[in-house]
Amino acid sequence: YQYSMSTYWDVSTASYDSVSFSVASQESNPRGLVFKSDGRKMFIIGNGSDAISEYALSTAWDVSTASFTTNFSVSSQESGPQGLFFAPDGYKVWIVGSGDTVYQYSLTTAWDISTASYDNVSFSTSSQSSIAIGVEFKSNGSKMYILDNVGDNVYQYSLAPSTITWPLSVEWPSGTAPTAPANGETDIYTFFT
Repeated sequence: YQYSMSTYWDVSTASYDSVSFSVASQESNPRGLVFKSDGRKMFIIGNGSDAISEYALSTAWDVSTASFTTNFSVSSQESGPQGLFFAPDGYKVWIVGSGDTVYQYSLTTAWDISTASYDNVSFSTSSQSSIAIGVEFKSNGSKMYILDNVGDNVYQYSLAPSTITWPLSVEWPSGTAPTAPANGETDIYTFFT
């Protein structure tokens, strides 16, 4: 269901647009919804199909123009998926479900769920959450938030950046080791022996 707000980000000003789109052909029990930042794609996750379904919107942000394109099963990791979150660049997606574990996937083509694969990376939230139903990240990736259905809580986690400690035997042309890559940056090191 689609709503418009007369004041940005203020749900008290929302009104129903009389616009909707049924996902029943792909998912009988939808739980999570995410849009691509430009409004041209919509993603649904649910525990009927245990899959992420992708839809293309011919008019940005207008769900009445949506059409199903493809889906990606997460059933090998989670049998009761509840929520999903995409990285801002569309190359990563995380899901969470009743198993209280966050699973991470990579996409070789941004925002194309058919190119997703499991990273063999997961994180259990079971020490805090009984049934996790939502996952969100801070825009720079430094914080993760889990919404819990049983305790009615939001749990916050800090994600520390990875560090590299080089052995003293490595000699650098400049005399000092390079600084760590920034968030989202990939550095390539070539070693000559």
